[in-house]
Amino acid sequence: MVNNDPDQTGGLYERRIGTPTTNDEVNGYWLFGFGVLLGLAGVALFSLTGSESTTRGIAYALTALAPPFVMLGAVIRFPLRRAGTYLGYLGTAVSVLGVVWFVNIFPDGWFTATGDPTVITVYGVGLLLIGLAGTVVPLLSDPVYEDYERLRGEAAAATEAAKGTTAELDATESELETTREELSETESALESARAETAALRESKARFELFEDAGGKPRWRLRHRNGNVIASSGQGYSSRGKAQQGLHSVRRNALGAGLLRIETPVAEAEAVAADDGPEPADAAEPDVAIPDEDVVPESQATFELYGDSADEWRFRLRHDNGNVVGDSGEGYASVSNAKRALSKLRDHVAAADYLRIDPAAFEVYRDAAGEYRWRLVHENGNILADSGEGYASRSKAQQGLDSVRSNAGGAGLEFPDYEDAEGRAGDGESKATFEAYEDKGGSWRWRLVHDNGNIIADGGEGYASESNATDAVERVSEYAPDASALAAGSAAFEIYEDAAEEWRWRLRHRNGNVLADSGEGYASRSNAVEAVTRVKANAPGAETVEKQE
Repeated sequence: MVNNDPDQTGGLYERRIGTPTTNDEVNGYWLFGFGVLLGLAGVALFSLTGSESTTRGIAYALTALAPPFVMLGAVIRFPLRRAGTYLGYLGTAVSVLGVVWFVNIFPDGWFTATGDPTVITVYGVGLLLIGLAGTVVPLLSDPVYEDYERLRGEAAAATEAAKGTTAELDATESELETTREELSETESALESARAETAALRESKARFELFEDAGGKPRWRLRHRNGNVIASSGQGYSSRGKAQQGLHSVRRNALGAGLLRIETPVAEAEAVAADDGPEPADAAEPDVAIPDEDVVPESQATFELYGDSADEWRFRLRHDNGNVVGDSGEGYASVSNAKRALSKLRDHVAAADYLRIDPAAFEVYRDAAGEYRWRLVHENGNILADSGEGYASRSKAQQGLDSVRSNAGGAGLEFPDYEDAEGRAGDGESKATFEAYEDKGGSWRWRLVHDNGNIIADGGEGYASESNATDAVERVSEYAPDASALAAGSAAFEIYEDAAEEWRWRLRHRNGNVLADSGEGYASRSNAVEAVTRVKANAPGAETVEKQE
């Protein structure tokens, strides 16, 4: 059969003539050209030499070699079976043998009138074999085109299968890379949680929440030896406020500076006089050490259940039957719901409060350990974010303050559209909003300071120019008066919904909502009390699966 493996490198033939289907097609072309050159060389040499000389014999030989090579070049370009190709090569070899024989006997053994019959016979047999290879053999053998097309089809199918396999491999590698990134984030969060847990276990003190003689909630930090080493110094209007103050101390005390203030003795004694009732176990310092084996008491239970859309959800039900919190969204599997519930347990106790009315800033630390801020609306949408991470919380706060002070009076420009109508700033703002269309065709905005730095952006694309400019207007309206909270791993957001009811949601630092109230409350204080119940009961609540 013909050689069906064309030279993949192409070469001169492919560059100047076309893509060959077989190597024999290329070889036949060059053999044909070689035969033509031999004939021309023989004719030229013949015209330059005398008769009956050795050189004249070489001219005859070169001319005689031309027909076999020209015929072989033409024959092997045909789609022949292997037997035909071999027969063509054999005929060429026989003809070459006859020519070599002629050169050896010329001119002395060559008869000018009749020649040498044996030499002529050998040469003629060679030409006959080449002719049979190109004419008779194809008629006696099976067609080769069908096999050739079949092989091409199989090769094409194999190529497509290889491309499909490559695409699947690329998709698998992409999924694997995504899984690795998620695993890395999980390991980072786990390491952070371990560090926080280790720091808690190394503590030789505990915080105590109590009511003072006036009935106001307070906190104090008691060492394991029984001594009170810090207290709130004042009463709070609610237990939730006391917890918020306690968590603020836990978060900020480690890096706080030292300022010496001279306090009159009488005033100092008055401040320290009301520490509240001493607990009965104050003489047992071991109780001040957090014990990892002690499960917090809880008056609620987490219920895992499948909803009507075949998604898994969870809710926290108090022993009195009331649902005090739920997942807020469905999960594709029970394992995903359990993981979300585990995150809720890890973060709920230490989460601070953030009042959103109607928007508020959150300062948080991302998975890479950098500090960022975001402006959150009461409907849960993120209106703006820092766009970049900061090395410290104070740097992120400075960026936030810059947005607060400049967003309200900032002008609006369209840098890519000179004819678009923007608005001028108030003259006091040191920043300008820019609305632009990105490479994907989505509209975006950014707030650029006069020094060239981008201090805020929308974080997402918008379908139209008007949507982007509406977002700019909301940021201009809400940013100057928005309150701020330096959140840890998570924070409670307390806000008023469209129905003028108060709700809460627990948002992780990555922006995901871990849980929400599931219902509205008549007042903000009721929502705060609900958060307090969740913080008190969620860490130690048991989990049960229920059939709906």
